[in-house]
Amino acid sequence: MGPLTLFVDAKSSPADFSGSHKSKICNSQWDQRKFFASISTSEEKPFNFLRVLFEGVIAGGTAGVIVETALYPIDTIKTRLQAARGGGEILLKGLYSGLAGNLAGVLPASALFVGVYEPTKQKLLRSFPENLSAIAHLTAGAIGGVAASLIRVPTEVVKQRMQTGQFASAPDAVHLIVAKEGFKGLYAGYGSFLLRDLPFDAIQFCIYEQLRLGYKLAAKRDLNDPENAIIGAFAGALTGAITTPLDVIKTRLMVQGSANQYKGIFDCVQTLVREEGPSALLKGIGPRVLWIGIGGSIFFGVLERTKQLLAQRRPEAEKANSKQQ
Repeated sequence: MGPLTLFVDAKSSPADFSGSHKSKICNSQWDQRKFFASISTSEEKPFNFLRVLFEGVIAGGTAGVIVETALYPIDTIKTRLQAARGGGEILLKGLYSGLAGNLAGVLPASALFVGVYEPTKQKLLRSFPENLSAIAHLTAGAIGGVAASLIRVPTEVVKQRMQTGQFASAPDAVHLIVAKEGFKGLYAGYGSFLLRDLPFDAIQFCIYEQLRLGYKLAAKRDLNDPENAIIGAFAGALTGAITTPLDVIKTRLMVQGSANQYKGIFDCVQTLVREEGPSALLKGIGPRVLWIGIGGSIFFGVLERTKQLLAQRRPEAEKANSKQQ
């Protein structure tokens, strides 16, 4: 193979060729950087980590408490449907049973989740290519879910056992669970909880953030409260339906107590399908989709509104920076 030969138009001077060649190379490199590079750090100031963490904690805790209080009765019905074996009767009394104790866990769990999610999301969006923003949202949601699970799981165990009538109060539930099952009893079903909640958190927040970004680009303006609520409702309902089988498994493992009816996740699935049929994995899907759909609407609506109110209290320089994020 002979040496490569470079042909140059005779009408073009060496200086013209050199300038145009450099220009093409520069444009080519710029196009590649524009497609693959992450968000430009030269145009965006570093975000204030502590402020984002603080605002996330406040906004998350507020949204979590409001949505949990509003929709607790639906959650109670869903839990009783999933815990009932065969054609067991569903009681409609005491639908707010365990709410006070649950709020004591929901407040710090929601605050911790959003407090971890928001700064993690912003850090990842600056590290990932722009066309991989969905991966950043998925990852941030999963990391936030892992952090919050340390509080969520004991709260969920106590709540669901009170909803199914096993205990009369949250303090009694904690005391008796630890006495009979040890401290690990408060983390019953932890594996199945992560199996359900990590995909749920990641998918729900990814769907919400991506729909919100797409709508914002199409509308060429910031979203208002009703629009945030509608997108939140859609993201919540869709994710709730997809993860219903995981929720059923988690509920059965958490409410079994010291009886140890199921040996683990796979044994629970096999036993459910064998004794009650495959449809048992979709128990409570109606109340779950309704609950999470409405909950998503309230949660994201309150979350965005609270974030906006907190952002208004920032110094002017940080307000301008936050509008770019």
